[in-house]
Amino acid sequence: MSTDTPSQESIADDWAQALEEQSSTSGGANDGPHVFESNATPIPSGAAGGNPMHDIQMVLDIPVQLSVELGRTRVPIKYILQLAQGSIVELDALAGEPMDVLVNGYLIAQGEVVVVNDKFGIRLTDIVTPSERMRRVSRT
Repeated sequence: MSTDTPSQESIADDWAQALEEQSSTSGGANDGPHVFESNATPIPSGAAGGNPMHDIQMVLDIPVQLSVELGRTRVPIKYILQLAQGSIVELDALAGEPMDVLVNGYLIAQGEVVVVNDKFGIRLTDIVTPSERMRRVSRT
């Protein structure tokens, strides 16, 4: 293993330090991320009569696709075929607008871009409530 490659623990420490610095420099308690909580009741266990905590543990390691979207645009195929290195594609989002955070294509949060050790990350500023997420999923 190369000594030039930082370990996962080292990277996690860098992000934790950056978040700690950010929280210590924020002006007030209302400057932080906004998290909306739900009073949802726990999901009952299935017909097998298992422990609900054990049931949720079974899905916690399932990988999902998390992506951050800068913006969108619609263009004709002929425009796509004309793209070359250095081409600019105009998006519908304005500079400074929050980025959409999607899990498997569904919006779960919005946030702002941060950079730590030359790597991009996203600081979540708004979380979609679980009830709103369920409404969006049921529409599709």
